[in-house]
Amino acid sequence: MKLNNLLKVILICSLLAGINLSVFADLASDATIQYNKGIEYYQIGSYDKAAECFKKATEFDPNYIDAYFNLGSLMEYLNQDEEALSAFKQIILRKPDDYEAVYKAAELSKKLGNIDKAKMYLTLIPTDSLIGSRAKELASTMEMDIPTAQAEQKKPESFADANPKNNSNGVYSDITSPTGIVTDNDGNLYVAGFSDNTIYKITPNNQKMVYVKNPKIDGPIGLARDSKGNLYIANYNKNTVLKVDSSGTVSEIIANIQNPYCMYIADDLLFVSAQGSNSVIRYKLGN
Repeated sequence: MKLNNLLKVILICSLLAGINLSVFADLASDATIQYNKGIEYYQIGSYDKAAECFKKATEFDPNYIDAYFNLGSLMEYLNQDEEALSAFKQIILRKPDDYEAVYKAAELSKKLGNIDKAKMYLTLIPTDSLIGSRAKELASTMEMDIPTAQAEQKKPESFADANPKNNSNGVYSDITSPTGIVTDNDGNLYVAGFSDNTIYKITPNNQKMVYVKNPKIDGPIGLARDSKGNLYIANYNKNTVLKVDSSGTVSEIIANIQNPYCMYIADDLLFVSAQGSNSVIRYKLGN
């Protein structure tokens, strides 16, 4: 159906039902308000109130992935594993390639004694993803072996060498609010999703997956990678720069940087443009 025809259908249905289209915008706004309140409560340690706000956000917007993720993380922290698992299942229903949520569902299923379910979730996670290594470790605790998704290949000399079929004009679609991008020498593309606080990985065969999703990530923009494979994120909304190491651990390396935006690495120096202070920060990376 063409866009114009679709809009006509929406308008006609709205008029027939006596519904003002602004209601939908109000619901989305209410969801965001509750989500932001949840973040504020979380930051001051009021976890029960934070969880309540995240739950309300999902009631206003049933497709609010970040709210489900934070709700699940908090429920797990509060040892309410059934509720946590339920939240992560909601993500999987809406976004099957959110492998961080799939991993959490597997981990929680194991904790709750449902080993078969845990194994089922683990089989959904590509082993060549960042979460794949953690999935293999979890599988080993259940005497389960996850076969390697991709055979060992000779490391290409460049991104272009790794993508012979992609060396032409094209589009990577269905990425929520894409901002920063960076590549590695294995032919993978990493994209920051600003509005859903997610870093995506797109493989040479165009498979998109969640590379990292963590409550610390809020408004990712600039991305950079060093020679050791560590990923750096300009965390715009939190005024921080985050580091994601090869094991998936997320840590804050620079704080109180006003609206970090673009990043560039030269040898062992990380340069970050601070949009809020009209400056560029130089930071020496550790070993």
